Amino acid sequence: MSAPLDGILVVALEQAVAAPLATRQLADLGARVVKIERPEVGDFARGYDRTVHGQSSYFVWLNRGKESLELDVKQDKELLDAVLARADVFVQNLVPGAAERLGLDAATLRAGRPELIHCSISGYGPDGPYRAKKAYDLLVQCETGLVLSTGTPEAPAKAGFSVADIATGMYAYSGILTALYHRERTGEGASLEVAMLDALGEWMSQPAYFSRYGNEPPRRTGARHPSIAPYGPYRTRDGQVFLGVQNDREWTVLCAEVLGDADLARDPRFATNTDRVANLEALTGLLESAFSERTADQVVELLDRAGIANARLRTPEEFTRHPQLAARDRWREVGTPAGPVRALLPPVVSDDWEPVLGAVPALGEHNEAIRAEFAPGEEAG
Repeated sequence: MSAPLDGILVVALEQAVAAPLATRQLADLGARVVKIERPEVGDFARGYDRTVHGQSSYFVWLNRGKESLELDVKQDKELLDAVLARADVFVQNLVPGAAERLGLDAATLRAGRPELIHCSISGYGPDGPYRAKKAYDLLVQCETGLVLSTGTPEAPAKAGFSVADIATGMYAYSGILTALYHRERTGEGASLEVAMLDALGEWMSQPAYFSRYGNEPPRRTGARHPSIAPYGPYRTRDGQVFLGVQNDREWTVLCAEVLGDADLARDPRFATNTDRVANLEALTGLLESAFSERTADQVVELLDRAGIANARLRTPEEFTRHPQLAARDRWREVGTPAGPVRALLPPVVSDDWEPVLGAVPALGEHNEAIRAEFAPGEEAG
């Protein structure tokens, strides 16, 4: 069974998270991804931590299925050009201006190869006053308003993972897939630009609308929802449960079948979602009073029976042992230079192909083979 991107060559001059996430997903679909790394140092994400058999959790997550080629792009440009001459896709997230100085910008590379798909990832886009500004995940979270929308009334907080990088990587990935489809139809490649500010800005649109047109500052509500209630954690006799009510019909069901008080649904303090948000403290007290005589497991059973969405709070490590993932056989073993690790299958499931979960490469693992294959002057095979 062939993978969807069999035969597609991706060359990635990438670091950190956003670009590697995009190209790793292309590798999962069967593309051949040649990752260009700095000699002796490699992608600096290799050094972020040492938690996975002595390796970086970031690098292990983002780089399975790739080939690692150590290359000084200034001193060994002839080899890089030879590899790029056969590439279908080129992805780069160098510091602002570096691609142009190296002759690796879209205009230069596509002048002779209009069929090439060129994807540049940056912090703030190719023009404008911020075009030369460096951007890291936390900093883009600050610039888009996410940090001031997250946390508690007393202290804003960043998201607990690389949300700006992940948003950017996902849009780069979907943009490349779109460009491959366009090329299949027209024969023409594409020049793609993906800015972290734009990507995370799209994800921040609802809070931005809420603040701009609602004429009020962001509501930082911890683990509760800023504009829907009840939605968040509620104490029980031995812990807490998280629940979410999305509409007035569900609120009526919650009152009658979980709280045992159908009349509460008609209380003017709680009749609509807007009312419930305005009277959140009183609403929380009612729910926690009703749950105080029951264990968390008992409350979850009641909520499930009534069809009210709910969840238990898990640690990231507990997620790796989630019973639903185990029941659906969602884990696979992936090789790394220091030993195998478990990897979660890609979210999209198809009956027509299996994802290609290749090994995580050691730095320069494919130097010899790639140099032999792409030696300048060799004909494409």
